[in-house]
Amino acid sequence: MKDAWKKSPLKKIALVVFCLTLAVVILYPYFVMFTTAAKPNDELYSNDMSILPRTWHLNNFIEIWKKAPVAKFFVNSVAVALGSTLLAIACGIPAAYSLARMKFKGKGIFLGLIIMSQMFAPVVLLPGIYKLMVNLHTTDSLAGLILLNTAFNQAFAIWLLRGTFLSISPEMEQAAKIDGCNRMQAMFRILLPMAAPGIVTALIFIFINAWNEYTMAMTLISSEAVKPITVGINVFYGYNMIQWQYLFATSIFATIPVVILFLFIEKHLVSGLTAGGVKG
Repeated sequence: MKDAWKKSPLKKIALVVFCLTLAVVILYPYFVMFTTAAKPNDELYSNDMSILPRTWHLNNFIEIWKKAPVAKFFVNSVAVALGSTLLAIACGIPAAYSLARMKFKGKGIFLGLIIMSQMFAPVVLLPGIYKLMVNLHTTDSLAGLILLNTAFNQAFAIWLLRGTFLSISPEMEQAAKIDGCNRMQAMFRILLPMAAPGIVTALIFIFINAWNEYTMAMTLISSEAVKPITVGINVFYGYNMIQWQYLFATSIFATIPVVILFLFIEKHLVSGLTAGGVKG
């Protein structure tokens, strides 16, 4: 059956056409973002506006850095996303390892609570979160955003990494212990290198979620100096007019870190998701 599929030219053409169509549908919004970002202001509000700019105004990509503290917003987002990712991974690895390798009372209940925590959207918990952050004096700070993003991505990291550890044979660690390694040495020297695809998968998902987070940042951050780019981009919204060219130019820059990260580690993504789906 597979050979017949490979040998059929019509099916190959249909597959190529389908993939190209899907790529166009996915990439079209980014194309519109770029062409809009390259238009002068008067062309954006003309009655005969076209998709392609009649006059390319690529200076818009330079002017955004002068008209608003976009660089500061960008650095804040990098700090929040990296901090949340590293903290979630650092806490998730030992938790996932314990759930995969150790037996203790209440393990099933704890796993159930992890799954249950994913049922609550941040917006539903926002009033309680805001009150908690006020009591902890972490509102309007990057540290508060890092802690919140870590908390909301922790369950996903634990569940995915637990599945990854379960997919690795315990005999590998036992062999390391026979060679003189203790539990921690076996974990760092044997288990973690073998679990790299799952760790990378968790890393990219947490980074993307933290980078794109908007609701909590919009609620908790008011100072211009600590706004991430998802909130800081609102500076181009005016009372009477929206500066679409600057808004889309900033949005394009905001997508670059995620694209670069994905290009570097996409080869680990499929294997990590597959390992994370093991039952146990």
